[in-house]
Amino acid sequence: MTITDLEAIPIEVRFSPRSEDGGLGSYARQDSSRSVQPRVLLRLETDDGVTGWGEMLPTMGSVDVVRSVFEKLIAPYVVGREVWEIEAFLQAIDRNSFTLAYYNANVQTFVAGVEMAMWDAWGKHLGEPVHRLLGGKYIDEVPFAFALGVVDIEESRRIARQAAENGFEVLKTKAGRDWRFDVERIRAMHDAVDGELEFRLDPNQGYSFEDAVRVGARLEDAEIYLQYLEQPVRVDSFGTLKRLRQRLTTPIAVNEDLYYPHNMLHLAREDAVDVGVVELLSMGGILRLKRQVGVASALGISLSHHSGRDLGIKTAAILQTVATTPAIALPPDTVYYAWADAVIESPFEFDDGRLSVPDDPGLGVTVDTEAIERHRVEEYRSEPTADPE
Repeated sequence: MTITDLEAIPIEVRFSPRSEDGGLGSYARQDSSRSVQPRVLLRLETDDGVTGWGEMLPTMGSVDVVRSVFEKLIAPYVVGREVWEIEAFLQAIDRNSFTLAYYNANVQTFVAGVEMAMWDAWGKHLGEPVHRLLGGKYIDEVPFAFALGVVDIEESRRIARQAAENGFEVLKTKAGRDWRFDVERIRAMHDAVDGELEFRLDPNQGYSFEDAVRVGARLEDAEIYLQYLEQPVRVDSFGTLKRLRQRLTTPIAVNEDLYYPHNMLHLAREDAVDVGVVELLSMGGILRLKRQVGVASALGISLSHHSGRDLGIKTAAILQTVATTPAIALPPDTVYYAWADAVIESPFEFDDGRLSVPDDPGLGVTVDTEAIERHRVEEYRSEPTADPE
């Protein structure tokens, strides 16, 4: 079953406005021109007619750059290979890491997108869902954490109530512009739901050590204990993270730090982290993610999964992965509920903040090719499209 062709398909999909119940636009701002999100879908063809699909972020900007990197740096290691040769594909990339290392995590998203499509095609060929190829699922449903960008206090209260009413038990929110405002928002949301939600706070490396201590201490004094404070300081600040753990009761999590292959082990050795927020794209795919999860689990680090504002293909891959990885015990983040349109024929539907793990062959979803053509673009919009991830 030989891979005969690969295609990178650039698309843009719009978030629903926050005024719609259940479609609050999450990270996207209210300006409709900025609620459009760019994505790249990867279509893998085989000589027996099976098509596999992957999904990734356009991490290198323009459509032309994305296509060039995909066609010239990644595709030569894939086309002509058997679809089940996933490990061999990853090893071939690693052997040429001198060339690819300059692109680091950006190239890893391409690798992960291709790996995702290979799993999808191989599962379809065998007539089995990916979770059976990964050892079998141990759960049928995955609980998710509701994710929110930086909005004002009243909007935060309303959205927190909406999340709780829809059955979510955890809400993650972005932060980092003003630590006092961040504390006020968490307290307002906590009060709005009478303590029924747990909270995660993610300033995307935006705090100084001193501000991170202030945020954690203020919330602890108010008897609001975050599930975790995610990546509060710059990456590779292992000493700072360790000092934060010594100063606060609040668990300290990392995300961007884990985009570098050996950081999980270094963080654990430094006793610098409580939680790892893994990301299958930036880690280079499902197999590489599972290796890092094994390191974290053996060293007593709790785990969740990041949200990259994922469409249905990657959401399916996350479900297949989490359902076969007991160590990812904390709910993954998501904004899937906020999309105005879908790229799969039967979009996922949340039930009390949970999604069912697909049992159909491959990733378990059928791609809507007509929808993809509607969303296909030749160039991405130049203005910023959303708050940071």
